[in-house]
Amino acid sequence: MNNNLDKIFAALGDSTRREILIMLLEDDMAVTDVAEPFDISLAAISKHLQILSKSGLIVQEKRGRVKWCKLQMHAMRDAAIWMESFGQFEQLNFDAFEIFLKQEKILHK
Repeated sequence: MNNNLDKIFAALGDSTRREILIMLLEDDMAVTDVAEPFDISLAAISKHLQILSKSGLIVQEKRGRVKWCKLQMHAMRDAAIWMESFGQFEQLNFDAFEIFLKQEKILHK
């Protein structure tokens, strides 16, 4: 497995990071808005965001004085292609994947 896939699967292995990805399905978010629903420090959220950025699952950009996070759905394609190679997984339907993640968000509240 290549290094990028290692980073993607490691990033997805944490429930806080998965929840952040679910939140970013809606729209880009400021780092402080990402941190708001979590009962952990802003520094801890920043570490999670750094891991997501290094994996390519999100990008962070400065807009004025605010740092924003944006989901990079194309990064999931590498992981999906790898899983599809086992023949046990259907081709990833990104619309269905988005619906699934939104349902997960609702169920885990």
